[in-house]
Amino acid sequence: MPKKYWYVIITYIIAQLSGLVVAPIIKVLNVDPFTASVSWNVISFVAALLVTMYLLRDEIRQVCKRGATKISNVLLWSFLGIFLAYFAQIGSIIIETFVLGIKPGSQNTFDIMNIARAAPIFILIISIIAPVLEEVIFRKIIFGSIYKRSNFIIAGLASALIFGLVHNDNPHILTYTAMGLVFAFLYVHTKRIIVPIIAHAAINTYAVIGQLSIDPEEIDRMLEEFEKIQMILIGG
Repeated sequence: MPKKYWYVIITYIIAQLSGLVVAPIIKVLNVDPFTASVSWNVISFVAALLVTMYLLRDEIRQVCKRGATKISNVLLWSFLGIFLAYFAQIGSIIIETFVLGIKPGSQNTFDIMNIARAAPIFILIISIIAPVLEEVIFRKIIFGSIYKRSNFIIAGLASALIFGLVHNDNPHILTYTAMGLVFAFLYVHTKRIIVPIIAHAAINTYAVIGQLSIDPEEIDRMLEEFEKIQMILIGG
């Protein structure tokens, strides 16, 4: 793996963990912890995106890889990718709920949406910055590096599992894995990282709009009804 790829991964890790270093400083400064924390998250992720773009500037300048999907077909595959990712998500949720007996609803998603409700600027990370960084790291770098030495199944599962574990939502690791495999397929088929980026960003944005357009109490009620259906169907 080229050194610049390691630098990108390190940059992403620093952005993820920098809040742990900043938290004590926020307490000392005696400022509103929520506002300061959100502001720092936005700043750190924007900085990580800029550093990543700088490190990969030579690859960004490349107009087209050999065998890559034509520019005219990028939007088509991105559009199809959105539906593939959506159906993969729905299918994995059904398996988790009715086969594995995992309760519907992601605590990770709820926490993120609560932050987005209180600080709308956080949506910038959810809808744009995170999809770009995650696709570059988990598909272009991790998946791409493993894929060169193995096959799609090994590379896809390895990168998708890491993708799921990083989101710290272990009960729903199947959903993250399914989504990761779809994004990996889009990357391999089109040879353009922009395609899974667009699909990932669209899925995240759709989730944000859906969550923010429904009252949290209504979401809780819907989940309760879903759990009742689960108990009726499988007794669990």
